Amino acid sequence: MASFIIEGGHKLAGEIRPQGAKNEVLQIICATLLTAEEVTIHNIPDILDVNNLIRLMADIGVSINKKGAETYSFKAENPDVKHLESDEFLKQCTGFRGSIMLVGPLIARFGKATMAKPGGDKIGRRRLDPHLIGIQKLGATFSYEEHRDAYNISADKLTGTYILLDEASVTGTANILMA
Repeated sequence: MASFIIEGGHKLAGEIRPQGAKNEVLQIICATLLTAEEVTIHNIPDILDVNNLIRLMADIGVSINKKGAETYSFKAENPDVKHLESDEFLKQCTGFRGSIMLVGPLIARFGKATMAKPGGDKIGRRRLDPHLIGIQKLGATFSYEEHRDAYNISADKLTGTYILLDEASVTGTANILMA
């Protein structure tokens, strides 16, 4: 059996730079939709889901500049709200589970979002209920378009409230907070 032997009494020196974490950076990138100001994010990992989100953000009109190996700036000054309702956008979202994180910021800033059932990896049971129920409790309404297999979410005004989620969800909580 493998083991670690830890001996004390040795002074540590040097630096360790942690790798960017995918789930957290997806939330942070989506949060750039909450403002028209330029936002610079460092330590962005070069992985498929993150690159898919960056591409999706560019497609909706967010100005994105790569400033270094792991540094990007995002400016969501004039996102194309019409593109957010398009079949092309829905198709992009169905292949990418992280697209659910766009709902909170879009509802908060524009009062509406269109959401396809997100795809992505098949690891475990991860329901979308915490995201959707939480945003609904803030005052959003949902309608379902069967022919597009998509949800339209809208809110004239969101109001903070006490929310107890049925199950723990870090990303659901982040999405609700961004809304």
